[in-house]
Amino acid sequence: MRWRRERKNSGRPQFAEVVGTLPVTEPNWWAIDPPGDSLVVTWIGQATFLLQMDGLNILTDPIFSERCSPVQFAGSRRVTPMPLDPARLPGIDYVLISHSHYDHLDKGAVRLLGNGPTWLVPLGLKAWFTRQGITKVVELDWWDQAGLVNGGAVVCVPARHFSSRRPWDRNKTLWAGWVVTTPRRKVYFAGDTGYGPHFAEISERTGPPDLALLPIGAYRPEWFMLPIHLNPRQAVRAHLDLRAERTIGMHWGTFILSDEPLLEPPRLFRRSARLEGLSDEEIIVLQHGQTIIIP
Repeated sequence: MRWRRERKNSGRPQFAEVVGTLPVTEPNWWAIDPPGDSLVVTWIGQATFLLQMDGLNILTDPIFSERCSPVQFAGSRRVTPMPLDPARLPGIDYVLISHSHYDHLDKGAVRLLGNGPTWLVPLGLKAWFTRQGITKVVELDWWDQAGLVNGGAVVCVPARHFSSRRPWDRNKTLWAGWVVTTPRRKVYFAGDTGYGPHFAEISERTGPPDLALLPIGAYRPEWFMLPIHLNPRQAVRAHLDLRAERTIGMHWGTFILSDEPLLEPPRLFRRSARLEGLSDEEIIVLQHGQTIIIP
């Protein structure tokens, strides 16, 4: 494979050199439990966020395991540790799953959370959850909508990616993003996606989000990664296409899944934002575990 041949000279970060180098912040438990009237966002790492909005506790693509791999004795290992004990999380109402890759769908997290929350998953993925003993699953196609208990709604929206957990199940299930709308807030969670016209379409069909959660890492080598992952410059373009009020960058600094230096994604994300005249309040980079409160 071309990527494997080129990787030796790519400058890919080595685990031993970068493990534990990124700061980890203690979550703001005062803000998290119980949540107030504000939008409270805690980045747990990779694409995992705790979103607290209008009385709901929502997790995105929770991964709690040490490795994003079919097994826990091999595969990509965390370079930045979990910033919290998942047992300390407040009661979760909903979990959003974007697709079946191991860094987004973690069997350990599924087993821990169980049938407490309702799981919202893309088309074709319900059967996997059923095999894990999960019964509270809502499966949606792109542009399908489901109601929330607080009177809000969640819409399954397009993404440019693919799915697989085994060599023989590639693209057997759908990949997606999610737009969550509650009485006072709207949040777009992109999951994994390449750049395309779907960002503008999502904004047109569901409205500009108060907050977008966009991936900014896993983009090198670009000849291989860009069809399925945003680079930081494209993430800023997506922010503009979405007409988002704020965007938080995710999908960086947790696992080594690609060849860019560990700290390049947030640096380029901020630089690209400044070139577009965007402020640090509009384009946001969080530390692992950091909680922010959006009034």
